[in-house]
Amino acid sequence: MSTYVHHDLDVSAAKVVASGAPLYPAVDRDSAAPAITLKPNTSPASQAQREKIFADPGFGRFFTDNVVRAVWTKADGWHQAALVSGAASAGGLSMNALHYGQSIFEGLKAYRHADGGIYTFRPEANALRFQRSAHRLALPPVPTDLFIGAIEALVRQDQAWVPTDPDQSLYLRPLEFGSEDALGVRPSTHVTYVLMASPVGAYFPQGVKPVSVWLSDEYVRAAPGGTGEAKCAGNYASSLIAQAEATENNCDQVVWIDAIERKYIEEMGGMNMFFVYGSGSDARLVTPKLTGTLLPGVTRDSVLTLARDLGYQAEEGTITVEQWRDGCASGEITETFACGTAAVITPVGRVDSKNSGAWNIADGGSGELTMKLRAALVDIQTGKATDTHNWLHRIL
Repeated sequence: MSTYVHHDLDVSAAKVVASGAPLYPAVDRDSAAPAITLKPNTSPASQAQREKIFADPGFGRFFTDNVVRAVWTKADGWHQAALVSGAASAGGLSMNALHYGQSIFEGLKAYRHADGGIYTFRPEANALRFQRSAHRLALPPVPTDLFIGAIEALVRQDQAWVPTDPDQSLYLRPLEFGSEDALGVRPSTHVTYVLMASPVGAYFPQGVKPVSVWLSDEYVRAAPGGTGEAKCAGNYASSLIAQAEATENNCDQVVWIDAIERKYIEEMGGMNMFFVYGSGSDARLVTPKLTGTLLPGVTRDSVLTLARDLGYQAEEGTITVEQWRDGCASGEITETFACGTAAVITPVGRVDSKNSGAWNIADGGSGELTMKLRAALVDIQTGKATDTHNWLHRIL
C-alpha cells in the first residue's frame, strides 16, 4: 500500500513521540487490521428509493444501507470488525463520548468516474490525520489497513449508493469515540470505530458563488496547546455560537483569528484559507501556517501542490486582519478562498466585522486563480484529468 507523506500531514512515530509518549504504545497504528466480517443489510433500499434520494441528496441527510464497525479494548486491541446493517447505536447514555467529548472523525468522498470505476481521494492522508487526532484525544489509533479496508468494504457493498451524476459523490464519515459505559474523567477502556456513508449533492447546485464572512472578535476556535489541529467533535460544537453570530449579521461563514494576539487569520469555519496576491502569472498564494491551532487540511495540502504544479508561488505564512483589509483596499490582495472536503474550494467575496470594518475582496466575485485551482482539483478527483501524484485510490 502506498503512503503519502507531505510536510503538514506527516504523523510519523518520531513526530508523535516528540509531542508526548503515546498512551497506547502496544497498539501500532499500522498493525495488522482485523478481517472485516460481512453481515450486510438483508433489506437494502430499492433502486427507486435511491433514485428519489439522488434527485435531491443534500448533505448528510440520507445514509447507505450499511456501516462498518470495529471495537477496541486494552486486552484485545482492535477486533470485531464487521460490515453490518444501518447505523446501530453503540454504548449507552453513560458512555465516555457523551460526557467528556472523547470523539474524533474524518471526512472524505468516493467518486464514480466516467469509466464506471469508483475512487477515493487520498484516503491514506485522512488515515494519518485520524491517527494524529486519536493521539491528541487519548484514543487508540485506527490502523491504516483497517481505515482503508473499511472504506473498501463499505463502498463495494453499497456501490449502488455512489451517484452517477458527476456533480455528486458519496461522502464517507469515519468516527471513533469512547464507548465505555461508566462515569469518570479518564481515557475510555472501550472504544468504537464506525464508518458510515451518505450520498451528497453539489455543494453549489446553482454554480460556485462567493460567500460573505464574519470576523469573530469575541470567540476563538483554538489556542496553543489545545485541540485545534485535531478533528474532534468539541471543536465543532464550540464553533456553533460564532456561526450563529455570523448568520445574525447576514454572513455565510465565520472567520477565526488567533487566541493570543487576536489579529492573525486562522480558518474559515472548518476550512483552511488562502490569500492571493497579484494576478496572472505573477500571482502568489499564502495560506496561514500550521501552528498547532489549525487543522492540517488534506485539501489545503493538495492546493499547495497543485498551485506549484501550475507555476505559482505558494507558501505558508501569517496574515493579520489589518493586512487583509488594507491589502484588499490597495488591490494587493486580489482573491481570497477557503478549501475543504465538502465544498472543495469556496471563494470569499465580502468580509464584515464588529470592530474591523467591512470590505470586499476585489469586485466581490470569484477570482480567476481560485476557479482555476478548483477546476484542477475537481478534475483529478472526478477522473477528468491525469492524476500525476497518485492521489486516487481505486476501489472498484
